[in-house]
Amino acid sequence: MLRSLLVGLPAILACLVLQSYFVTLCLRSYLHFRQRSHDNKARSDMLMLSSVMLITLVGNFLQMGFWALLFLFLGEFDNFQVALYHSGVNFATLGYGDIVMSEQWRLLGPLEAANGILMFGVSTAVMTAAVMDVMKHNAVAREARLGKPPSAP
Repeated sequence: MLRSLLVGLPAILACLVLQSYFVTLCLRSYLHFRQRSHDNKARSDMLMLSSVMLITLVGNFLQMGFWALLFLFLGEFDNFQVALYHSGVNFATLGYGDIVMSEQWRLLGPLEAANGILMFGVSTAVMTAAVMDVMKHNAVAREARLGKPPSAP
């Protein structure tokens, strides 16, 4: 068990760093779109939100790939496809149980699941913040078009 923790906790830390990178990438991409979106508002809102969703999805998928590579390195699986499938099941907290790791490394499954649920939560928070910002900017723009003073927050 200690061995699994000594391998799994640094893996979680690496995923936290990777997720932080992708959240930063999302924020920068979002701000870039926000500053340049003056022509077609609906299209640029859609592009902004799509880019946030795509970047967070890629970040989560890369983390699944990282765990799959770890499983391969530990000798748990013979090929990347099976390791990635098992990793995806763990990361998404599905827990099918159709593929079970050896007793020596079995604790890595719940560690990856804890990592995955946290990362999906962070991704959801980033997407929610982006949607709320788009709604706020659209409401302010609509009030400006109608000649109303902006609403107090």
